[in-house]
Amino acid sequence: MTNEALSGLRVLEYGNLISAPYCTKLFADLGAEVIKIEDPERGDEARGLGPFAEDTPHPEMSGLFLYLNTNKLGITLNLRSTTGRDIFKELVKQADAFVENNPPKVMEELGLDYESLSQLNPRLVMTSITPFGLTGPYRDYKAHDLHIWQMGGIGYLSTLIYPTVVFTHRHRSRPLRAGGRQADFTAAMHAAVATMTALLAGDAIGSGQQVDLSAQEAVASVGSEAHVPRWTYAGDLEVGERGWIVYPIGLFPCRDGYVNLFCVDDWHWDNLMKLMGNPEWASQEIFKDRFIRGENWQVLEVLLADWFKERSVAEVYQAARRERVPLFPANTVADVLASVHLAERGFFEEIEHPVAGRAKYPGAPYKLSRTPWRVVRPAPLLGEHNEEVYLKRLGFTRQDLVKLRESGVI
Repeated sequence: MTNEALSGLRVLEYGNLISAPYCTKLFADLGAEVIKIEDPERGDEARGLGPFAEDTPHPEMSGLFLYLNTNKLGITLNLRSTTGRDIFKELVKQADAFVENNPPKVMEELGLDYESLSQLNPRLVMTSITPFGLTGPYRDYKAHDLHIWQMGGIGYLSTLIYPTVVFTHRHRSRPLRAGGRQADFTAAMHAAVATMTALLAGDAIGSGQQVDLSAQEAVASVGSEAHVPRWTYAGDLEVGERGWIVYPIGLFPCRDGYVNLFCVDDWHWDNLMKLMGNPEWASQEIFKDRFIRGENWQVLEVLLADWFKERSVAEVYQAARRERVPLFPANTVADVLASVHLAERGFFEEIEHPVAGRAKYPGAPYKLSRTPWRVVRPAPLLGEHNEEVYLKRLGFTRQDLVKLRESGVI
């Protein structure tokens, strides 16, 4: 008996970069059979993005691609060819789910939209991840992660809640973006939940269905959970003087890094002042309670910053723990990798790849006691599993594969 949670589930992926690949990675890492379909000439666009092992650009050494595609079977197939589409349809007949993140017109023009594929496999769940969804006036707009992040309303929230000495009050209204490709990952996680929900629903309704995942809506749903109703009720997102956010909170530079301070109650303030040696200025009328501190934040911010910058992150953090002050380090990636806590939990996984070599990757942020997450195979080489899929699953001969390669189908 298998000990993999999703063993027996068959998933097809025809996607690029992050959203579709990360969505299917979440299935593959729990035991689902995921067949990743790539263009024979170009492969997944992520293969061309760094960081690269040994700092050498190579389609088999992209850290992004290697992380996003563990445990998958990888095949090449040209869906722009008639033969390629016919082969793909045979794979669809065997699949439980199909995940893609192509522009809406692409799948329609290929004749591989949900209506067409559901005729071949009525129980198929087809998940389409697009910037703005399959309907609406923005349906066919192209967008980068940056566009989705801003159009989901997160840009203005990035500096509203956590004022700092880096982003002063007069700059807090300027929208920012998060590092990396957070919108794509957010869309992928929502897509995975929706896909699994549709698969479970299939047992009850007796058929598959289409999952229409808008990345913009995914971002808006997680970033505006408290801010949408505030805007609806109050008509603004102002902070501080209006009393929505109380002080002191913020990101402060220390000698060797940054710490986050989150003192929202008066007893937090009392403990913080004790930690700082009860400075004389703390007794001033302009700092007497959390709301008045908010009104005088520009003064208080400077006083706090002067104290923090003379100390190390570790020194401040340990002292804050002793005095019960809500404060924690702003970890760098190096800090996270060196975390004793994460090491104890076995969060990072070292994976050996035949071309890129051995490297450390993030694991799963959860533990399943009886059906654990695990890495069975590294990300596939381009077309690595063509023989396994075409010969063993679809009944082609080796001579057939030679002809398919020569004609550019695989």
